[in-house]
Amino acid sequence: MAESLTLHEDPRSGNCYKIKLTAALLGLPLATRQYDIMRGETRTPEFLATVNANGRIPVLQIGAGDRAQFLPESNAACWYLAEGSLLIPDGRFDRADMLRWMFFEQYNHEPNVATLRFWLRFVGEGNLSEQQRALIPAKRVAGADALRVMDEHLSARHWFVGEGPTLADIALYAYTHKGEEAGFGLGDFPAIGGWLARLAALPGFVTMD
Repeated sequence: MAESLTLHEDPRSGNCYKIKLTAALLGLPLATRQYDIMRGETRTPEFLATVNANGRIPVLQIGAGDRAQFLPESNAACWYLAEGSLLIPDGRFDRADMLRWMFFEQYNHEPNVATLRFWLRFVGEGNLSEQQRALIPAKRVAGADALRVMDEHLSARHWFVGEGPTLADIALYAYTHKGEEAGFGLGDFPAIGGWLARLAALPGFVTMD
């Protein structure tokens, strides 16, 4: 991959970390440009006009100058980096199954585990709106359910798909390994614990900032 790669990110975000971890495991150089989402730095007119009209990060920038292309959405950016590598399985079913777990992460896991982490660690429960506080119990239940599904799946295998790590593992690792910050006791999920250790032992692994 000859083109320059720049990640527009907030290093506190697990969605941004997914892309950095993918690049690190593949040995791809990745520059970063950081924004503070708590200060609205992704909502400025310049950002909206040049990086992402949706006002969100991460965004993977491919190339520079007038020829630069911008790819929002963390899992899409991970796919772009990993295409043609062992992080995307060869088999048709395994590729679809990998996508199934990546969709699961965005639909069942991230809205609960990641949201609670953001609310509790960075916003503070006392600063939440009444509506947000009312959602906490349901998100705790849904997040625990997602972790339970993962733990049961991993109880009979080392990785989510096939015999080695794929983008499914990277996508789910990002917020799962920070689950304690969201109020989830990871000790209740022993298979997840073993999987987290296996992924962290991979060559090229980098920690989350």
